[in-house]
Amino acid sequence: MEEMFHKKAEAVRRLVEAAEEAHLKHEFDADLQYEYFNAVLINERDKDGNFLELGKEFILAPNDHFNNLPVNISLSDVQVPTNMYNKDPAIVNGVYWSESLNKVFVDNFDRDPSLIWQYFGSAKGFFRQYPGIKWEPDENGVIAFDCRNRKWYIQAATSPKDVVILVDVSGSMKGLRLTIAKQTVSSILDTLGDDDFFNIIAYNKELHYVEPCLNGTLVQADRTNKEHFRQHLDKLFAKGIGMLDVALNEAFNILSDFNHTGQGSICSQAIMLVTDGAVDTYDTIFAKYNWPERKVRIFTYLIGREAAFADNLKWMACANKGFFTQISTLADVQENVMEYLHVLSRPKVIDQEHDVVWTEAYIDSTLPQAQKLADDQGRVLMTTVAMPVFSKQNETQRSKGILLGVVGTDVPVKELLKTIPKYKLGIHGYAFAITNNGYILTHPELRPLYEEGKKRRKPNYSSVDLSEVEWEDRDDVLRNAMVNRKTGKFSMEVKKTVDKGKRVLVMTNDYYYTDIKGTPFSLGVALSRGHGKYFFRGNVTIEEGLHDLEHPDVSLADEWSYCNTDLHPEHRHLSQLEAIKLYLKGKEPLLQCDKELIQEVLFDAVVSAPIEAYWTSLALNKSENSDKGVEVAILGTRTGLSRTSLFVGAEQLTNQDFLRAGDKENIFNADHFPLWYRRAAEQLPGSFVYSIPFSTGTANKSNVVTASTSIQLLDERKSPVVAAVGIQMKLEFFQRKFWTASRQCAALDGKCSISCDDETVNCYLIDNNGFILVSEDYTQTGDFFGEVEGAVMHKLLTMGSFKRITLYDYQAMCRANKESSDSAHGLLDPYNAFLAAAKWIMTELVLFLVEFNLCSWWHSDMTAKAQKLKQTLEPCDTEYPAFVSERTIKETSGNIACEDCSKSFVIQQIPSSNLFMVVVDSSCLCESVAPITMAPIEIRYNESLKCERLKAQKIRRRPESCHGFHPEENARECGGAPSLQAKMVLILFPLLLLLFLR
Repeated sequence: MEEMFHKKAEAVRRLVEAAEEAHLKHEFDADLQYEYFNAVLINERDKDGNFLELGKEFILAPNDHFNNLPVNISLSDVQVPTNMYNKDPAIVNGVYWSESLNKVFVDNFDRDPSLIWQYFGSAKGFFRQYPGIKWEPDENGVIAFDCRNRKWYIQAATSPKDVVILVDVSGSMKGLRLTIAKQTVSSILDTLGDDDFFNIIAYNKELHYVEPCLNGTLVQADRTNKEHFRQHLDKLFAKGIGMLDVALNEAFNILSDFNHTGQGSICSQAIMLVTDGAVDTYDTIFAKYNWPERKVRIFTYLIGREAAFADNLKWMACANKGFFTQISTLADVQENVMEYLHVLSRPKVIDQEHDVVWTEAYIDSTLPQAQKLADDQGRVLMTTVAMPVFSKQNETQRSKGILLGVVGTDVPVKELLKTIPKYKLGIHGYAFAITNNGYILTHPELRPLYEEGKKRRKPNYSSVDLSEVEWEDRDDVLRNAMVNRKTGKFSMEVKKTVDKGKRVLVMTNDYYYTDIKGTPFSLGVALSRGHGKYFFRGNVTIEEGLHDLEHPDVSLADEWSYCNTDLHPEHRHLSQLEAIKLYLKGKEPLLQCDKELIQEVLFDAVVSAPIEAYWTSLALNKSENSDKGVEVAILGTRTGLSRTSLFVGAEQLTNQDFLRAGDKENIFNADHFPLWYRRAAEQLPGSFVYSIPFSTGTANKSNVVTASTSIQLLDERKSPVVAAVGIQMKLEFFQRKFWTASRQCAALDGKCSISCDDETVNCYLIDNNGFILVSEDYTQTGDFFGEVEGAVMHKLLTMGSFKRITLYDYQAMCRANKESSDSAHGLLDPYNAFLAAAKWIMTELVLFLVEFNLCSWWHSDMTAKAQKLKQTLEPCDTEYPAFVSERTIKETSGNIACEDCSKSFVIQQIPSSNLFMVVVDSSCLCESVAPITMAPIEIRYNESLKCERLKAQKIRRRPESCHGFHPEENARECGGAPSLQAKMVLILFPLLLLLFLR
């Protein structure tokens, strides 16, 4: 595994060396004319059929290694953000010298064909990506992607930081200025990552913590906390006078006190000041807290067009190793906020430390067309390995610390799982990994998506803590040991949910963990006791095994790694079964395969082959299955081998999805064994487990029944489960068999004293989790028994026949009512604002708008808002019950005292199964006893508890490197006010380009 991570990092290192060498040889030419492949314009023609400028012919072909997207694996191309000029001299020069990366991109891909996207994100804003691909604008005709705002860029370019953001809410900030200030603060939050800490203080004549609960401290800049603060930003309003001196004193004290606690980044510290002016330079405050070391950098953002106070704000930034910038419009915000990152990167550049960084797991959404494809095929979790690129030109200017950009490559998290042999982990075993912050990199219980019409990303999917899925570890013993990169073992009883969270398996897990060298990650493996400790080994000849693998009904787990089909391009189209056959026949000597696993696959193929003949005889014996009630027979083994036999035509299957690639629950995959296999393994040997599969719909109705049983080797030693076999049948067929059996009695005359046909009783067949398989009311099929017969279920719980198990879901999504507005507030996005007004601007008052501002049209103070409640799904925590039968109770009966009657019942276990027959007196309704529901209940936290949760700082491990300061750093380049002419160019060029493209 460490070798895999090392190979990815080496590929990035080669890109760094090539980029720095190419830049060293390049001399900047302000008049350079260079036609490059613009990712948006390639293959685009004008009305005369000629290629657009920067839009030359660029050959693209679908490639299965890149999700079948059309790419060019010989060349990279360049994306430039919509709000930047394609032919800006700085961009053209950067694109020119970075062209030399093409050779390294291709060479890296040849060395390691498992690589996917490689790229260079320039500090100037352009993004060079390999393989080359066409970028499609979104529905608004915009590509808002800016590589400098991505976590991999920021993490590689800067060191961890503690930040206090001061935002002026005095009366002079009313109107548009406050809107711009809020957007500026929001953009600053976008640049903070999981290794950073922050707080926001609004000030006028008093201090107002945006989150009052966090008075005097800092909080980790994870996604949840940042969104929490964004919601509070909307509540800010301007009034009174601004007491900046009080705010500065508070900010310095917070940073000092927080640093002394040993929490936070213990690296860079900064104060971000967002204001429309400062009447003083406050040098006495800086002399008291920050000079001469100047350990806290001051970044000042002057809001508005007036420059009266620019000198004071610039002096404050320059005197404290920071940066000053003026933000006049919403369109200025992002570009100006990004400036501070270049300042923070200086010490790292001067140190020439090419730190390798790895990001948390995320779902790539860079390309709109890739997003759509991912929605159809299932989105892939990634991590990115990245390194900074430094300028080595003119060593006398080294003190400026010029960052050229960041190079990186994406690594699918599933690549990590391929290095861990699933067959050695046992039926319930799994591997997982976490980051230095305790967040999940990969875990079978991580659910990054939710469905509402279509699959969507959960807002906080990338910051799910290990303690939220392994929640039984209340003291965080396992989590903290892994965060601290220890190697060891830990055991605990766990409650693992299966079948869409409706059922629970209670077992004891043994966890083994260690760190992954060269990364901030730690790896864990969970083995369930009773599984994974012993492994049966068999031996057959290759000829025997190959013969039985050739059967058309044999398949293997394609997500398991029997052979590495990623090493050579000619192998990528092979399934694992095809690869094994070629490997065994000696036709592909370059294939690298797991010899031990393949030997066991061959053994399983041979010993399981006779079942095919048995299934064939059943299919031919029409009397055994005359009404075709049994539709599918399945067998799975510990090596991921499956055999399937259809007793009806494929088009006649009741459940068309069963065992298909999209039916992740019921096939072998990288995370787990099939559901029917796992549940059978927890039953007593020789007994069958029956269940009705739950659908994804709210009704949870199904018209099939699955039955399966495990196969163990019957010897005196501890015997592993080596296989499971099962069938899927029509629900109607199964119910008919039950009703026929229920009418057969042991009396001499064959007559029953009481029967399910009697109107005085209700008969049910339920499983060990309390779900109804058979009821006289067909609509109750699949329902939880407690919802139908609440009084009886209450009694069964009291008697101990069933037990309730409380479960928690810390990744739930709950419906919430939020205020929405019909005003044009959404147009505050600078790109959308430009597009909505583009044609008007170009034909009417361009110069006026440059002086005035587009956004004054829809400023919130001047726009009537129609408030209404809108239901949205929000992340939440829930608690819900699951139920399990007590195995030792075979039969019991009881009476329930109701208000005006007594309700009797009897429950009896069906031998060799997980089923129970329940007969209930129907004459007594017992309506006073409430039904028992399995519906999850949202855990609502009161304000005090919410505050405690916000303040809670779980153990985390800081990144090993820190480059906060350097004595040679040149702090004289500390910003200035852009000219009006520059603003004109910034505004007009994108607009002209957009209109031309339309």
